[in-house]
Amino acid sequence: MAAIAALKALRKSSSPCFAPFRTTFSQSIRRFISTLIVAEHDGGFVKPSTLSAIAAAEVVSKENSISVLLAGSGPSVEKAAQHAATCHPLVSEVLVAKAEELEHPMAESWAEIVKMVQQKGSYSHIMAASTSFGKNILPRAAAVLDVSPITDVVQISEPRLFVRPIYAGNALCTVQYTGLDPCMMTIRSTSFQGEVNPDAAKANPATITQIDISFLNQEIVGKSKWLSLSSQESERPDLGNARVVITGGRALKSAENFKLLEKLAEKLGAAVGATRAAVDAGYVPNDLQVGQTGKIVAPELYIAFGVSGAIQHLAGMRDSKVIVAVNKDADAPIFQVADYGLVADLFEVIPELLEKVPEKK
Repeated sequence: MAAIAALKALRKSSSPCFAPFRTTFSQSIRRFISTLIVAEHDGGFVKPSTLSAIAAAEVVSKENSISVLLAGSGPSVEKAAQHAATCHPLVSEVLVAKAEELEHPMAESWAEIVKMVQQKGSYSHIMAASTSFGKNILPRAAAVLDVSPITDVVQISEPRLFVRPIYAGNALCTVQYTGLDPCMMTIRSTSFQGEVNPDAAKANPATITQIDISFLNQEIVGKSKWLSLSSQESERPDLGNARVVITGGRALKSAENFKLLEKLAEKLGAAVGATRAAVDAGYVPNDLQVGQTGKIVAPELYIAFGVSGAIQHLAGMRDSKVIVAVNKDADAPIFQVADYGLVADLFEVIPELLEKVPEKK
């Protein structure tokens, strides 16, 4: 840290003799970069959103030393650790906090673990994906470490220069982090999809280290208690990572009509999404909501039925590769971002699609 402080002092100097130091500051500081990834896992595998966070760490610097932090209990966390150790060539270490009380991801215990790991590892960056998991844990961990986190990063220009959306995604702002280490951030997983050579990662797996969690402050950890998890079991792809997403708006009028979208989704192998208006009306559960206050998606194909295109909704899907919109209102804002638009009654279009689209094999 003293070396970095010295480099900063040289950079600010106005003396001509320090000009070479100022011009090479960015290259010099990269040598000190190391990143801790706060990882999410399920079923013995690291989630794709965490793999995106690792890809973001690679963007920070090709010389980045990346550590992955996992917590949980039982065989699933051990299997996830094996997956993390071979998921990316730049991952040098997998840190595992294993205990029964860590079976569920509670922000209080995670924050204490992140603090301890940071004190030992002195990482320059700590990252997590902008999922419910990351947005729950990282801000609390940042508060414990007394730093200000940067949220929802979509682009990394330099190790401490980032781009993030503002005004519901209608504008982008460039943020420079000038605080003390660690620089903590959540990244939008749809913006970082790195190419990984699995053979290279498996040929040189990362070391797996068990963390002693006897330091956990039970008085702090016990301030909250896990009660239950309510989730929808489905054979369809996860909404956040699906290649095709079919979304319905309030124009579908009922939960029964949403079943038409589900039938079409099954034929296309797609995930089903909904607007906030449809969720508020009770047509579908809120875990299907796409938008600023829901899930951010960027599939290869996004089909919107009866979606008007409110700013908050566009913020959650405008990065989709191909956008198709069906709405009987020709002036609906959704057509301004759609690659293909059809002005028609969705109750005529969906049955016709169900008739013509073949069953998914």
